[in-house]
Amino acid sequence: MKTLICYFSASGETKKTAEALAFVLAGDLFEITPVPPYSEADLNWRDRHSRSTLLMNDESARPAIKEDYPDLSGYDRLLIGFPIWWGVEPREVDTFLDAVKPACPIYVYATSGGSPIETAVKHLKATYPSLDIREGRLLNFGVNEETLKGWIE
Repeated sequence: MKTLICYFSASGETKKTAEALAFVLAGDLFEITPVPPYSEADLNWRDRHSRSTLLMNDESARPAIKEDYPDLSGYDRLLIGFPIWWGVEPREVDTFLDAVKPACPIYVYATSGGSPIETAVKHLKATYPSLDIREGRLLNFGVNEETLKGWIE
């Protein structure tokens, strides 16, 4: 089964998780890269005027990302990961999904300092009802075959 592991990582934590998934699943990696990259000030969620706060307060926002999208036609499944922001996926993930419109099953994974993944998965399913979005998994503490049991078919 051919797997693509996509990820958006603002601080590097989700990138580490994506790399571990790619190793365990022998999958290909693709980074969703914001344009321009985020600065520390952009990521200050306590600042009502920071870039991340303004984007997350606008449900319709689709910020620019690097447009080197992968060809998904050869993949049997897509894993898409991100840090949970304001309980849901960062808007860059929406920009990516709007652009590539995957036809294969999508498995969601996330890193989070305290938010559960269920709200993010529910939000993705509501935003993209035509996509085959499967259940998600919070992967804060490493990845191995045991952590994936019962999640990915």
